Amino acid sequence: MSRLITVSLAKRGVTCVARLLDAEAPRTCAAVWDALPDGKTLSAPVFHGKYARNEIYTLFPAFGPDPGSENTTVTPIPGDLCWFSFDSDDLGNPAYGYENTTGTGTTGRIVDLALFYGRNNLLINGDQGWVPGNVFGTITEGLEEMAAACQDLWMGGVRGETLSFARAA
Repeated sequence: MSRLITVSLAKRGVTCVARLLDAEAPRTCAAVWDALPDGKTLSAPVFHGKYARNEIYTLFPAFGPDPGSENTTVTPIPGDLCWFSFDSDDLGNPAYGYENTTGTGTTGRIVDLALFYGRNNLLINGDQGWVPGNVFGTITEGLEEMAAACQDLWMGGVRGETLSFARAA
C-alpha cells in the first residue's frame, strides 16, 4: 500500500497529494514519514528556486538521521519531491537571500524539501556546482493547480506564504 502525503501552500489555499517512493528511496521516505506523525505538519516559509528554475522549497532544522544519497537526480521532472541536506555554511552566501542560519534557528545541518512543478530544471549552483537531490515522492493529484500557484509565487513574491507537508488523511 502506498504512503501518501499532502503538500500545501496555505495563503494560496492549494494542496496536492504525493506518493512516497518507498522502493526507490526508502531511507529518505522513512525520514520524511517519521517526521510527520499523525496530525503533525512540517511547515515553514517558502522560497522559489533561483537557480533550478521551476522549484519551490522550504528549509527546516535537521530532523531524524540524514538518509544519505539515494535515488538522486540533477534534472528533476514536474511532480518530483526532493530532499537536500546542507550545512548552514553552505547557504551562508547573501546571494541566497537569507541569513547564515537560514531562519531555521540552527547553525548545523539543514533539510531542504523541494517541489518541482515544471520542466527543464537543472540542479547546479554557482557556488557549489552540481547539487543532486534525493527524489522521494511524486505528485499524483493537484499538480496543475500547484504549478499555477508556484508560478504566482515566482511572479508575485513569496512573502507571507508557507510550504507545508503532512500525512494524507
